[in-house]
Amino acid sequence: MNMGDLIIIGGAEDKTGECSILKTFVELSLAVGERIAIVTTATEMPIEAGNQYKSLFMRLGAAQTAILNINSRDDADMEANAKLTAEAAGIFFTGGDQLRITSILGGTRVYMALHSAYKTGAVIAGTSAGASAMSRTMIVDGNDNDAARKCTLKMAPGLGLLEKALVDQHFHQRGRIGRLLCGVAENPSILGIGIDEDTAVRVFPDDHFEVLGSNSVTVVDGRYIKSSNVSELMPDENLAISNVVLHVLPSGYGYDPVNGEVLRLHQAL
Repeated sequence: MNMGDLIIIGGAEDKTGECSILKTFVELSLAVGERIAIVTTATEMPIEAGNQYKSLFMRLGAAQTAILNINSRDDADMEANAKLTAEAAGIFFTGGDQLRITSILGGTRVYMALHSAYKTGAVIAGTSAGASAMSRTMIVDGNDNDAARKCTLKMAPGLGLLEKALVDQHFHQRGRIGRLLCGVAENPSILGIGIDEDTAVRVFPDDHFEVLGSNSVTVVDGRYIKSSNVSELMPDENLAISNVVLHVLPSGYGYDPVNGEVLRLHQAL
């Protein structure tokens, strides 16, 4: 059974120019099937967000686009919504609040249909909050532009589409390196992936990923950490961490988390 690709976007992706990230999502989806589903659960303005992305996807070549305004667990358990999710070739999660995504969808028919669609080849994409929700453990909250402290980070279970990784978005624009380092210190076996605005990672079925867009992706690999004081900290104390491996990768590069190797691609994507 084949598994689809993930397109995980750091937010504020280009929507007026070449729209290279969104275009990649549409093209990959159309290679699988005809319908794209837009899930607006994260946002409190679902009509506006849904219509914006529907218009964009149609301009980029998608003929069949469905907006799933799933705003309650009752909505997420509706057979019609589950059917649309299961049959979609591409599923796109808008930005907003990632805890809305997981608390509304978790364990419902739509949640099961999402995982079924992904396992059978559908392309799943998310921007901003929709990006954070992709991983099994997600960042819910944390201080921006702050030193790495235990109190700056709150995590919760995510959608579980991306295993063994922790995703943060709007990364350099909001100064989130401290909270990602703290997350990796708490979970050294989980790869930290910080994605800048107008930037994305395309995750392939074998878990390697490639960088798309105009900025960079920061990779924090904690497998080689020698020591940290994260278990000893009081909430406001500064984190100490040694021998963490960090990479900053623009478009044209990728990463193989299995072997811990940076990939230099033959051309920028």
